Amino acid sequence: MPLLICFALVLLAAAGIALWPLWVRRRRERIANRPFPPAWRRLLRRHVPLVSRLPARQQLRLKGLMQVFLAEKPILGCRGLRVTDEVRVTIAALACLPLLGAARGVYPELRQVLVYPGAFVVDRPVTESGGVLSDQRRVLAGESWSHGQVLLAWDEVRRGAATPGDGHNVVIHEFAHQLDQHNGPANGAPALASAAAYWRWSTVMQNEFDALRWRLAGGEPGLIDAYAATDPAEFFAVISELFFERPIELAAGHPALYTELSAYYRLDPASWI
Repeated sequence: MPLLICFALVLLAAAGIALWPLWVRRRRERIANRPFPPAWRRLLRRHVPLVSRLPARQQLRLKGLMQVFLAEKPILGCRGLRVTDEVRVTIAALACLPLLGAARGVYPELRQVLVYPGAFVVDRPVTESGGVLSDQRRVLAGESWSHGQVLLAWDEVRRGAATPGDGHNVVIHEFAHQLDQHNGPANGAPALASAAAYWRWSTVMQNEFDALRWRLAGGEPGLIDAYAATDPAEFFAVISELFFERPIELAAGHPALYTELSAYYRLDPASWI
């Protein structure tokens, strides 16, 4: 009898593990299909004008993703910031924008979002000459951590949301890092469908990254911000901002880059304008 009980418990545990993804998927479908609160709709119109560019079907999908995001990802205020509906709706809308085209989950590794009133300080360990380890203090408006946290400065979030044509958006930037970190440390190559896709991606990105550095070395201005030349991870995050905020200029000036981003995100923002 004890053996039968143990066997039954093992079967129940196995069934629970097997059915868990199905339960999660159905729960998310229920949340996504809830009526979108009218107050949130007004906040979107007032504070996130980028959403108005989307086709009606994409707006509907975005609202469903936002509801799942807000149900699963705590948004916590730091240094006295009060997390209002404006804070939550603005961050959720911009964070979910990169998820519109592909069914890749709502940032499965993300545990929470920390929001500061303004720029915040982060200490990072750096190795100096001679192998000496020390802390480097940096003042930031956003930071994505691979162990499940995104940090944001609310004043910069609000400014970026209100000016969707300038190509700068800290939320899109940091959540592009989250996508990049899905398959390991951020390196500018998010999870792609095949070896051929990786080859095309790496070829285009490396060529564009090298061209940016050459232009900057020659003092030549361009569409892509100089910060993108920091490393491939920052390059991917910066061009993702442009992809969503200035897609026509990106497609015209860097067509190969736009094509790769469009294939990855499975979106064509240039057609929204």
